[in-house]
Amino acid sequence: MAEVVIVGSRQEAGVLVADEIARLVRARPDAVLGLATGSTPLSVYEALRSRLADVDVSRVRGFALDEYVGLDPAHPESYRSVIAREVVEPLGLDPERVQVPDGRTAGIETAGEAYERAIVAAGGVDLQILGIGTDGHIGFNEPGSSFASLTRVKTLTPETRADNARFFDGIDEVPRHCITQGLGTILRARHLVLLAFGEAKAPAIAGAVEGPVTAMLPGSAVQLHPHVTVVLDEAAASRLQRADYYRDAWANKPAWQGL
Repeated sequence: MAEVVIVGSRQEAGVLVADEIARLVRARPDAVLGLATGSTPLSVYEALRSRLADVDVSRVRGFALDEYVGLDPAHPESYRSVIAREVVEPLGLDPERVQVPDGRTAGIETAGEAYERAIVAAGGVDLQILGIGTDGHIGFNEPGSSFASLTRVKTLTPETRADNARFFDGIDEVPRHCITQGLGTILRARHLVLLAFGEAKAPAIAGAVEGPVTAMLPGSAVQLHPHVTVVLDEAAASRLQRADYYRDAWANKPAWQGL
């Protein structure tokens, strides 16, 4: 089962996960990070700035989860721009070693296969940061996505486009298609760290962690992975039936096990 860690705030969650990433990078200077976008992982990236300030990150590699199809890479809300702005530049990573799926329409038919090859060539992802949508999607794997799926083009649901409209000048500006790592791709990462904050995420988290494994709730795929850490604030954890056990297990976890 997933390890569930319930903390007091998203800032506390950010520090906890950033400490683990910094430990990984110190141990493996060429570590491969799986990078999520959106508001959820921002506290992690902010906390990493100080923790990696004195660390050589020139060999760290990164792979973003997804990208919009047909959006100019220079657009401020393209995930290429977001990753550069929120991760690469603040942390001092080498931009040539951080990849984002190619969302350009020219060649989109084979872009997923190319991304899969790049991940494999890098040796796979060591630690994948994940958020979860209110409908349970991870990456842009919408409900109904296959657990065996690899990086591919998907059509975004109206709900996801509405959720992301806040980053654009209205929903009509949100692309209808994306290219995303598949659930099968995500499950190949060696460590999954799923973050969620706020009451709106509580139903999806309860289903992903304690509900049945079902393609209708893509986040439940994490139950199939041998090393998953789910980091939540109290609001996101509010519908978990075994929250007291998770708190006790975390409080009594042997220090040598790490995150």
